[in-house]
Amino acid sequence: MIWLLFLALAALALAPLGWSLARPRAARGRHDADLALYRAQLAELDRERAAGRLDEAAFAAARTEVQRRLLAAPADAPAPHPRGAATLAAGLFLIPALGIGLYLWNGTPDVPAAPFVERAAEAARDDALLAQLRARIAQVPPASEGARQGWLLLGNAERARGRLDPAAEAFARVLAIRFDPGIAAELAELQVQRNALEPAAALLAQSLQAAPTDPRLRFLAGMVEARAGRPANARVVWQGLLADTPADAPWRGMLEQQLRELP
Repeated sequence: MIWLLFLALAALALAPLGWSLARPRAARGRHDADLALYRAQLAELDRERAAGRLDEAAFAAARTEVQRRLLAAPADAPAPHPRGAATLAAGLFLIPALGIGLYLWNGTPDVPAAPFVERAAEAARDDALLAQLRARIAQVPPASEGARQGWLLLGNAERARGRLDPAAEAFARVLAIRFDPGIAAELAELQVQRNALEPAAALLAQSLQAAPTDPRLRFLAGMVEARAGRPANARVVWQGLLADTPADAPWRGMLEQQLRELP
């Protein structure tokens, strides 16, 4: 009976892939895929907010993250090789077979789920590792490249854990060692999420002097103006960015939507 259950679960998991292979459809580029993903993620965030599972601050932070990923998305990639469909079709059979084979060889069905105590212990281990990283950073010259890389690693780790304040502090230390517009964009985005709009505006102004055409910096500059209650300024910034945005840019639809939502 348990094997029938495993097979049923595998069939359910792979059913969308099988349907997509069986149904003829026009090929979609990276641009269309990015837009579809953005709309799906945004709709999910709207549902979470409507259901009361996200407050306004969390909703704004999550939406900003989706926008960041879309702005960082590359242009259209080349179309997949025709043999890709055959490979995917073979995967419909090979993936369940491989999974069952691995389970038979080294499966441990009696292992219980990780309780809260174990998850808390894992979080404590992460805290200890980050503390060790901070200690190592303290042992190298403050303005060295080693310190810069350490702070950058720490900032990314803290942001991944949702700890915006220490992440912002780490990115600020990276910029203090050597200014970089890309890292400045990361810090400015964190400041927007933390509602530190004045520092974000000052940082973006400095960054745009070094990289005046960077679309992410320009988008964030408009976001600061919109969050600060200056929609007219945000409209000017975003309309200028829209005029310079190629028609096939993956973030163009998002930018147009932001403009439509301005009061």
